[in-house]
Amino acid sequence: MTIALSTDHAGLEQLREIQDYLEELGYECRNFGPTSLNPDDDYPDFIFPAARAVASGECQMGIIMGASGQGEAMAANRINGVRCAVFYGPAVPKGVVDISGRTSSDPYEIIRLSRQHNDANMLSIAARFVSLIDMKQVVKLWLETDYSHEDRHKRRIEKLDKE
Repeated sequence: MTIALSTDHAGLEQLREIQDYLEELGYECRNFGPTSLNPDDDYPDFIFPAARAVASGECQMGIIMGASGQGEAMAANRINGVRCAVFYGPAVPKGVVDISGRTSSDPYEIIRLSRQHNDANMLSIAARFVSLIDMKQVVKLWLETDYSHEDRHKRRIEKLDKE
């Protein structure tokens, strides 16, 4: 599997660490930049190429970062065929997690749900809010979680990908 990687200046160092980690796990990575620190860079310049690579199938998944991860996810989600989730850090669900009434106290359940229910093909991480240890755990979990292929989820994703 080839993974598109990208960030703005806020996630530059963490993305390098994540790339090394992913390559240790056996993934091929394509880094869309930046290559050096420039506090005045603009995240769309780096995120759009990564998102296009995921949408075209050149890369099967994408991991992007930014200070909050919000703008980066917004940019990625403008590309048709991209479904980018945002991760701010561990969070414990307050109530029911799924239609079966199942509850969870797993602080990474939101990562599983982004894959299982939404077939997220990109993950945007808030570099200023998530530790490197959590990033590694979340990235591995996210990549190893399969999409459920349930009819209700397929129907919703088809609607997203039409626009």
